[in-house]
Amino acid sequence: MGEPLYQLNDAHAIEVSKQYCIHTGLDPSEPPRFNQRYSPAELAAKLVKYKEYIEVIHFFIGKFLSSISGSPITITVTDDQGYVLEFAGDETIIKTVKQLGIEEGVRFNKDAGTNSIDLCLTHGRPFQLLGQDHYHTILHRLACYSTGFRSEDGRIVGTISLMTELGFAHPHLLALLCTMADSVERELLLRRQNTQLQMLNQFLLDTNFYGVVITNSLGNILEMNERCRSMLLLDGQTDYAGTSVFNIDLISPYFQRAIRRHEETIGVELSLAVKDDEHRYMLDVLPVYDTDRTIVRVVGSIRDITEMKKTEEILRNTEKLVFAGQIAVGIAHEIRNPLTTVKGMLQLLGKDNCLRHYNLIMSELERMNMIVSEFLILGKPQAVHFRKDRCFPVLQEVLNLFEIQAALNCITVDCVVHADHPIRCDRNQIKQVFMNIVKNAIEALPHAGKIHILLETREGYQRIRFADNGVGMSEEMLQRIGEPFHTTKSEGNGLGMMIVKKIIDAHHGRMDIASEVGKGTIVDIYLPLSED
Repeated sequence: MGEPLYQLNDAHAIEVSKQYCIHTGLDPSEPPRFNQRYSPAELAAKLVKYKEYIEVIHFFIGKFLSSISGSPITITVTDDQGYVLEFAGDETIIKTVKQLGIEEGVRFNKDAGTNSIDLCLTHGRPFQLLGQDHYHTILHRLACYSTGFRSEDGRIVGTISLMTELGFAHPHLLALLCTMADSVERELLLRRQNTQLQMLNQFLLDTNFYGVVITNSLGNILEMNERCRSMLLLDGQTDYAGTSVFNIDLISPYFQRAIRRHEETIGVELSLAVKDDEHRYMLDVLPVYDTDRTIVRVVGSIRDITEMKKTEEILRNTEKLVFAGQIAVGIAHEIRNPLTTVKGMLQLLGKDNCLRHYNLIMSELERMNMIVSEFLILGKPQAVHFRKDRCFPVLQEVLNLFEIQAALNCITVDCVVHADHPIRCDRNQIKQVFMNIVKNAIEALPHAGKIHILLETREGYQRIRFADNGVGMSEEMLQRIGEPFHTTKSEGNGLGMMIVKKIIDAHHGRMDIASEVGKGTIVDIYLPLSED
């Protein structure tokens, strides 16, 4: 009733081991025989491999033996195959067991008779043998206890065994041995974790690419590398260990946020004036927790992104120049055509006859004015006035403007409103969007047709759908919508849809276009619903 659970079924395992000894012809009246042992070189290599284990085991063995001084106890350490690596404890018992052939390098397996080390390794749990539980008669006056110690992955990597005279046997000895093995495992795990942390800590602090500052849970600096001091313009000769990170204005708010609100800071950009130049940094600040979710450290990492930002600015300016060049070429090409027409007409007609073709000349001049006006809309910042409004009243105004043109072209326009919720918008700009899209739809229906408009809400957006059954567009045309001066219309310049996209982006919306040649086009406008 009072025996620990790990002793259940030991009797059966011991009996099976004894039967094996009988079957193999071992003589119980003779001392144990050890058929396998390490050579001196092999033993030396194993001791090197198990050095850390043995150091930790020695520490706990010392504490254990000091608490029971005077007791005839010896402790044996083996590897995962049962080979004896070291002895410790009572010199009298160590001398006795060595006289029996039990010494460093010998292997305790089943061929050495029924022993606690082999049973522990075979069954993967602690074992005790008391007196006649041993197969060999010479061991009947001893009590032996064995337990395994494990690696981080749970695999038994060796055993710790305790041997004493039978008169000193006690049920608690096996429990104490198991507690010692648990302590050894925890200490080894802690050592390895500390080693890994030290390696990582050293790697971070020694790097020339990152500035690193590490604080405790109160914000007191524990470590700060030279790169960090350099970037923050701190004195390179001063030891900042123990000072508060809150005194460093540039990074203080982010460490306070980590310590007081347990919030991470990832990729925040900072700037610091250095003489006549501005340096740009990217900061990460991460709280480090223990198993109880208590902050034990806060780690800050700073990267200098000044050159990267300068490169980005150069690339942006280059892209602007390329785009401006494309626009300029397009404008020059588009304006040159009507200019050529006007110049030719004036040269052909002469000064007295030009008024007869006044309408044609004015038409070409108006075309040039329209191109320049639309280009100015793209390039010049427009005053934007966002107010709460609904799309349907704006759409009605647009449809009224195109009513006569649609009737003349035998085009039917119908509008269905499922939902018209308020949005925050600039009314004039949204009107410009609707005008351009309706105008494109009408021009896609040169010989009658139908335009269907639908208003509804979808996932926090007001959707306005324009669908026509006109000439449609190819996949290639769809890919190039919004490019300046790319158009399918002989009188067009492609700036209209570019303006539409710019306005929708400014309203944080989006536009989806689907089209098929000969079947028509569907344009979906999504504008965010007003939150208030």
